[in-house]
Amino acid sequence: MEKLQPSFVLIDLDGTLVDSVPDLTYCVDEMMKQLDMPVRGEASVRQWVGNGVERLVERALINSVDGEPEPELFAKAIPIFKELYAVNNSQRSCVYDGVVEGIEWMQAQGYRVACVTNKAEAFTIPLLKDKGLFDYFEVIVSGDTCEKKKPDPMPLHHAAKLLGESAENALMIGDSKSDVKAARAAGFHIFAMTYGYNHGEDIRDYNPDVIMDSFTELPNYLVAKA
Repeated sequence: MEKLQPSFVLIDLDGTLVDSVPDLTYCVDEMMKQLDMPVRGEASVRQWVGNGVERLVERALINSVDGEPEPELFAKAIPIFKELYAVNNSQRSCVYDGVVEGIEWMQAQGYRVACVTNKAEAFTIPLLKDKGLFDYFEVIVSGDTCEKKKPDPMPLHHAAKLLGESAENALMIGDSKSDVKAARAAGFHIFAMTYGYNHGEDIRDYNPDVIMDSFTELPNYLVAKA
């Protein structure tokens, strides 16, 4: 494909910038113990993340991607999880190799960069700060910033508005079908990472514009300064 020169770049957080599953798994399993239910383990949690904390807790309670737990059980579980995650937000999580290099390369080319995630702001900001990523982003749109989350395009349009940019010729970088669907609905280009969280499905099945194994591949697809 011809190299793109997007007006700005939005980047997802979990599964794109940071592998946050180790911390999420710890909190899920500790929550389950407090509820006297079986722990779920990292392999399962990797299939469940990407749609916000509430959906992760629901999936953990029913041990499945689809379905809903009993409302009473969810009401008991969610404050336990949130209390655990507030103090275990970045203890075990790590920035993926190549992320910092990729972002710094984009900024050196003059690209404006923002973060759009389904993670709640109370967890997003501390994680980005703890991992040294916060200052790279002009704008951060979290899962509770707008009325709707990805795959709805609303958070992407909101980020564009905050940047004072048109959604035309914009780029989203993510790892899941929610990112692809949101980008398509917003009229954005979409690059997808192979290593992220997509509920056990191959992200290639959702036909993003570009598939990347690392952010260090960005110079292959974006126009560099002359």
